[in-house]
Amino acid sequence: MAHLNNALLSSFASARGAGLWLVGLLLAGGLHAQGGAVEPELPGLTQRWVDQAVAAAQASTSTPLRMEVSVGTLDSRLRLAACTQVEPYLPPGIRLWGRTRLGLRCLDGAVRWNVFLPVTIKAYGPAWVVKGNVAAGAVLTAADLIEAEVDWAQEPSAIVSDPAAWLGQVATRPLSTGQALRQGMLRPAQVFAAGTQVRVLAQGPGFQITSDGQALSAGVVGQATRVKMDNGRITTATVLDLRTVRVDL
Repeated sequence: MAHLNNALLSSFASARGAGLWLVGLLLAGGLHAQGGAVEPELPGLTQRWVDQAVAAAQASTSTPLRMEVSVGTLDSRLRLAACTQVEPYLPPGIRLWGRTRLGLRCLDGAVRWNVFLPVTIKAYGPAWVVKGNVAAGAVLTAADLIEAEVDWAQEPSAIVSDPAAWLGQVATRPLSTGQALRQGMLRPAQVFAAGTQVRVLAQGPGFQITSDGQALSAGVVGQATRVKMDNGRITTATVLDLRTVRVDL
């Protein structure tokens, strides 16, 4: 399996957008049911319609995710009046991703009704999976994870797909074997402690100078730290690596 990159993150966003986009297809027309026993027909009709919408959405995007849709059944206690046109819709705050629900309302019938069908959207694609248990606070290395296919929609948090985004990061909580790596499971690692002598890189339009300083707080790559310069001035800098911070002028 080829290494994942930032393009896959874009694909993930596209896949989630596709899930929302297919609602537009669902709203474009209505389910047509005939006869009095309308409720047994709804899950099957909805399943076929959603399947077709997902297939159309997949064909229109470059996402590598393999989508699966499962439509549940109505409450067996429901007795719905006959309806010649049923409109699917997405309730406010609900998205077609993971375990969700789809609204169905009667537009043309003696009695107007509104019901909800449980829907499960699965999106299988490559991800980084924990090979063995990782303790909270441990720094992740290439030996800790392996590529595998997982359901991206199983949890709300996004998959971390780019190795550069997790190599050298620290686990925020214990990670179990087989667990897919997601946002919120990682934090940047501390690269130096307060009191460490660091190289201060000062940058401005068309120039760059370096000097020495002492870190007054712990350094985490990409985050700000306070540095005392040789002349006694205290400034805020961005941590670049184990020994280097940057001050933008």
